[in-house]
Amino acid sequence: MFSPKRLFKQTLGLLSLAGALTLSRVNAYGQTQTEKPNFLFIFADDLTYEGIRSLGDLKIKTPNLDKLVKEGTTFTHTYNMGAWNGAVCMASRAMINTGMYVWKTQDHMNEFRKNPQVKESHPFWSEMMSNAGYETYFTGKWHVGVKPQQIFDNVTDVRGGMPNQTKEGYNRPLSEDDKNWLPWDKTKNGFWKGGQHWTEKLGDTGVRYIEQASNKDKPFFMYLAFNAAHDPRQAPKEYVDMYPLKKIKTPKNFMADYPDFKTLFPKGNMRDERLAPFPRTEYSVKVNRQEYYALITYMDEQIGRILDALEKSGKADNTYIVFTADHGLSVGHHGLLGKQNMYDHSIRVPFMVVGPNVPKNRKIKTPIYLQAVMPTALEVAGVQQPSYVDFKSVLPVIRGERKSNLEAVYGGFMAQQRCVIQDNYKLILYPKSGVVKLFNMKKDANEMKNLAEKPEHKARIKQMFEKLKDLQKENGDKLDLDQAYPALASANI
Repeated sequence: MFSPKRLFKQTLGLLSLAGALTLSRVNAYGQTQTEKPNFLFIFADDLTYEGIRSLGDLKIKTPNLDKLVKEGTTFTHTYNMGAWNGAVCMASRAMINTGMYVWKTQDHMNEFRKNPQVKESHPFWSEMMSNAGYETYFTGKWHVGVKPQQIFDNVTDVRGGMPNQTKEGYNRPLSEDDKNWLPWDKTKNGFWKGGQHWTEKLGDTGVRYIEQASNKDKPFFMYLAFNAAHDPRQAPKEYVDMYPLKKIKTPKNFMADYPDFKTLFPKGNMRDERLAPFPRTEYSVKVNRQEYYALITYMDEQIGRILDALEKSGKADNTYIVFTADHGLSVGHHGLLGKQNMYDHSIRVPFMVVGPNVPKNRKIKTPIYLQAVMPTALEVAGVQQPSYVDFKSVLPVIRGERKSNLEAVYGGFMAQQRCVIQDNYKLILYPKSGVVKLFNMKKDANEMKNLAEKPEHKARIKQMFEKLKDLQKENGDKLDLDQAYPALASANI
């Protein structure tokens, strides 16, 4: 039912958001000062879009992340563009910090390694925030080709690309009697290396950073990056016990063997895929999912500590919070374990924005890239977006000034895979073998029914193929799809 009062409140809220990027306060001398909002970026690893209870159908306990969903606006279709090597997290994080699309970022980071002076003309995200008057903080997983100490004011407990996985952590469990590796066994190192779980350690550091920042006049920019929920999926026993194995379900699209596995990984199994035995068993997938859920819940508790500290600091009302992850994870979907594929479980992530006058408990379906967090922070800081930054702030979409940031979503992994998502359809290509997959994402969210062979979809495939090539030009993708798909390239439909 139409409500003028409700419409007025919604309009007022969006107008307030437009003016909320600079807040006024009166200092001790009675002078009005402009106070820039703070920015808190909380970053997870390997967290699929369905890994938050209020966003997916998993029976997973994430009360603090659910609170962010209720307190802000969630973009439900958020994607990572892809990667130029098996470490998808490295490309994702590099894109966040450069602001450039995937293949442009690869070129830029290659140039940066040869000539570090290029950052003078192309500063990293944290440097732009610092130049705008922000005190910058970093802790956790980095995995970008520049040392964080070079570009942040405060750096503590930097972690590498992944914890040390022991040989016992692979190809498991083989049976119900296989107890050679347990998530709470501290002797296996991994997240337990050093004596304190890395997830708890980041919680400690995040709380301490907020306490430090609360005593300073400068606005803060915090980049808190968890290694969770990356493997080894270790957590204290009480968190694993929250998820009895008998209650864990295999995904609807579970497979024992993915039919195109050799096409995806022609040089052999990616590291992620070796975590569980081949062919996949329902038992091994259930155990991996049980441990995945436990680690997510453990991370959620540490996020709760950080949010509580922010509230106690008195800074919460003038702080924008963005939570997202570098990419998703299969954990048994399609018979895969890792993220080196173009299915939604691996390229789609959560993305929540909380802050001054951001509408609460609102969900937006329009697609974005997760790297939009970078230009969003620049807008909050009042920084004019540099011309080389490709991604777009989400604030105009939240305010209703722009309906969408994207006409279509691009995805690419090395030379093995490409995809494009447009109008509720996804086209996936495996150029090395000529495989074509088409899914209706509205009717087939689990991507189980390949429509590519149906004659009625030939025109759509051709149109999406051409759109994908346009997107290649935008982001510097040099892979020749016409050569890989001559029939599609010459099709006159």
